[in-house]
Amino acid sequence: MTIRTPIAALIALAACAPHVEPARRDDTPRPIRSAKPSEAELHKELTPVQYNVTQRSDTEVPFHNEYWDNHAAGLYVDITTGQPLFTSREKFDSGTGWPSFYRPIAADAVVERRDASLGMDRVEVRSRIGDAHLGHLFDDGPRPTGLRYCINSASLRFIPVDQLAAHGYAKYRELFDRPAR
Repeated sequence: MTIRTPIAALIALAACAPHVEPARRDDTPRPIRSAKPSEAELHKELTPVQYNVTQRSDTEVPFHNEYWDNHAAGLYVDITTGQPLFTSREKFDSGTGWPSFYRPIAADAVVERRDASLGMDRVEVRSRIGDAHLGHLFDDGPRPTGLRYCINSASLRFIPVDQLAAHGYAKYRELFDRPAR
């Protein structure tokens, strides 16, 4: 088999993946941080996959990650800081095997940077507060933006709508009570 693109290589790798490292299942509310945690804190709190994705700009295997097929209503936050990034209302099935969103929760929630790695010219997406690598931005998404924020599950923590208040995100509840934008 000839693999011609990095995406094809990742998909081929996914077919051979024996298992997926599960995210740490910790439903305990965590404080929302206003700055990036120290290296020691990150090593203590994150799984190896979460650390490698957020701090070393790795990419997790498609279709073998926690949120690619999550259809529950809720808020996706930066795994390193708790900064709100995306809602389930802007999530869509891109067919890529990674969670995809057509816009972030706020224009300043993410930072975009040029990424010329792997022989491609792409736009990397990072969290503003934690400077965590999230994924990449493409211009093949649905209306109304035409954008696809292709995000690694390992960089996210999902807070279900019914748990927003318990986790300190009560003010975001209103996003789920009004018509989609």
